[in-house]
Parts: sequence; structure tokens; C-alpha cells
Amino acid sequence: MSPRPDQVAELTRGLSLPLPSISEPIMMVLAETLERAFSELRAQSPETLATGSEPEVTALLVSRLNAMVDGIGEGTDLWRSLVRSVGRSDECISYDGAHLAKQPDLTIWLTNRSARFPVTAEAKLIDGPNGKTEVLYCTQGIKRFIVGEYGWGTREAFMLGYVRDGAAIATKLVPYLAQAAHKATYGVISGPAAFDIASDNGRSQHARSFQFSHQPAPNHLPGEIVLWHIWFAAVE
Repeated sequence: MSPRPDQVAELTRGLSLPLPSISEPIMMVLAETLERAFSELRAQSPETLATGSEPEVTALLVSRLNAMVDGIGEGTDLWRSLVRSVGRSDECISYDGAHLAKQPDLTIWLTNRSARFPVTAEAKLIDGPNGKTEVLYCTQGIKRFIVGEYGWGTREAFMLGYVRDGAAIATKLVPYLAQAAHKATYGVISGPAAFDIASDNGRSQHARSFQFSHQPAPNHLPGEIVLWHIWFAAVE
């Protein structure tokens, strides 16, 4: 597909990219609420989380997060103040406009943030016996942020794992990304290093090599992206 600079120019009109970083306290609220929503679903819909497809699990998660936006459930005030809505597979364009219908699994629109560049999250099943491992998580997940398909106007995003085989970030993802070839492929600068929530988690920092077409040098580079990884136990 050929680049479409007119699409990029219209999408980015009046904006300087990448957008400023979202503060760590806000990102922690988002992470903690994702964790809480998944935990509640594990208690209420265990069969779907244990056996359903990735879209089935994500659909449940998005519905629960939007119910929280509507104030359903206890302790939702902070979430409601930060988040307008959560979408599933909402289409977005790639950094150069060559692709007009990329579909990250979750899209989180913040209340005090440009609606054109929401927080994106990509989700993957982690189920080694069925061929869904950290390799797929990286090649069809992390890579999409590195090459400018997802999250290209922002400095942070989420990667979610629905774990069914007991895998952990420390024993699967960390050593995979530490290998020299993979470190280069995914532009790994640091991490994944754990942050402070109960679920298995880690933050990793990655270089991005694509260039913005709508901003001249020296403002044509996207800079680094921080991926917030959360691996949820989909099976008790």
C-alpha cells in the first residue's frame, strides 16, 4: 500500500507529535483498573476466560470497563474522571497512512486528551500448548507499536496477555527480548521491569525508527515508546 500524506496531515492537523507523555500516576490508574476488571470477570465468567477466543475475552473486558465509565461498580469515580470510553477493534491509520484500517484490540479515550490519539492496547492469548507463546506476543503484538501501526502518535501503550499456561513475563518475555537478535528487532532499550500492581507485569522501553511525514526535521522522529505489559491469569 502507498502512503497517504493527506490522511496523515488531516489526522494530525494542529498537533505536534508525539503527544506529551501521560503521567505515571494516570497510567497506574489505567493499569490497576484493567487488572480489577479482569479479576472481576475471572470470578464471574471463568469459562470464557479459560476457553474463549481472544476476541471473546477482550469483548468482556471492554464491556466491563465501559460499565465502570458509566459508574457501575464500587470505586469507579477516578476511572470515570479519566476515561471517556473504551473501544474494541476501532480502526486507526498507520503512521504514513498506507493502512487505513488497523485495529488495536482495545482503545482507551481519555477525558483530557486528544481524541485522535487514544491510549491503545494489544492483547494476546498466552497458551503454549496451543502455539500461542511469547513469540506470537512479540511478532503480532509488540512489533505493531515499533513499526508505527499502533500508538505512533503517543509515547506509551499497553500490551495485555491472557495467560492460560502459567507462563510469566520474567521467565518467558524477559529472556526472549534479551536475545541479541530480538533486542535489535524490537528496539529494546530497557525492561521489561516490574511495576507495582498484583498481576504479572513489566514496563519496557523501545526505540522506533519510522519518521513522521507531516513534521519536518528535526521534529520528524517519533522517539521512544514505553509498553506497559500486564499478563492476567485467565485460569485460576
